[in-house]
Amino acid sequence: MEVVERTILSAAEAGTPRAVATFPAFVVLADGSLLASYSIGTGKDTDDLTIELRRSSDGGRTWSEPEAPFATTLGGRRGSLKAAPITRLDGPRLIVAALWIDREAFPGQPLFHPVTEGCLPMVILLADSVDAGRTWTPWRAVPMPEEIGPPSLTNAILRLGDGRLVLSVESNKSYLDASPWYQRVVHLRSEDDGRTWSPPVTVTADPTGRIANWDQRGAIAPDGRFVTFTWTYDFEAVAYRNIQRRISSGGGGQFGPPEDLGVADQPGHPAILPDGRLVLAWVDRFGSGTIRARSAAAIDAPLDPASEVAVHQPDRGDAAGRTAETATTGEALVEMGTWSYGLPYAEALPDGDVAVVHYAAGERGGTDVRWARLRLDR
Repeated sequence: MEVVERTILSAAEAGTPRAVATFPAFVVLADGSLLASYSIGTGKDTDDLTIELRRSSDGGRTWSEPEAPFATTLGGRRGSLKAAPITRLDGPRLIVAALWIDREAFPGQPLFHPVTEGCLPMVILLADSVDAGRTWTPWRAVPMPEEIGPPSLTNAILRLGDGRLVLSVESNKSYLDASPWYQRVVHLRSEDDGRTWSPPVTVTADPTGRIANWDQRGAIAPDGRFVTFTWTYDFEAVAYRNIQRRISSGGGGQFGPPEDLGVADQPGHPAILPDGRLVLAWVDRFGSGTIRARSAAAIDAPLDPASEVAVHQPDRGDAAGRTAETATTGEALVEMGTWSYGLPYAEALPDGDVAVVHYAAGERGGTDVRWARLRLDR
């Protein structure tokens, strides 16, 4: 595997509301064109975060001017939008899931409380498009039981082979809750294209509370199997562990045991090709200080070390992210706001290549959204 092209999808405009872009994702539309989404604002955790969309009709080499079609207020309350991955349904129909953060509940405070490890109030919002994202319906909120706490959205909605949709959500504590954090990943399902959702079902959790399964990324293989990759954090050791893979042969109803992949630390959304091959990009923040990628022959096959490539290598030493060890989880959560690159998101392209989007430090400050095209051995 090799990186054959790189470009800037959205360039940082330092000192403006378009200075810092994060949480990039993209979807391949029915006509083969691409639609990318990302969060953008004056900072990584600022009140003005919104979502922009851009299009490409040449496989990601060039991109349209940005559009910002989504409201950031909800029920009259001021908020911000942190992520908005888009899923294609049939033909030109799309559904977007977005993470909305309530900025009025605790004005001026960061997303995570540095002492309690609690999170600002959040809501998962959905909107639909019948014209490939040219227009969108108003937001509607996904009902969430109180026991989930502020829900984190860490994956695009997935569509199973039978047409059902799966929404993956991670639990958090409320902002002032100082009790131990028993983090878990739950799935909600929809049989009507996202109009209604089932109650959440826990799919990944550590009952002891020691291990957090953060940023679980999932995808559906051509044979219908469901694979997830998890960013694993040890509360007791205050340390990130290796990425874990889990596979479900029954459409995500029950997953097998976790498999340690031997690489750390934060996985991206995996690309799965029509022949079943998989490409996983991940952030090796505390090792090589780069974004890397490997391919596998199938979702359950080993990630081939010989296929490994560097998707992104920071130009400046201070961008490498090899920060000092943190003493508490609260400090680790706050530290995430200082990282200058990350969040890779991969998808297969119609021509057989794979593309990875990620954010990275801009030349004059802020963060860009970057694009890399990967070519696998044919």
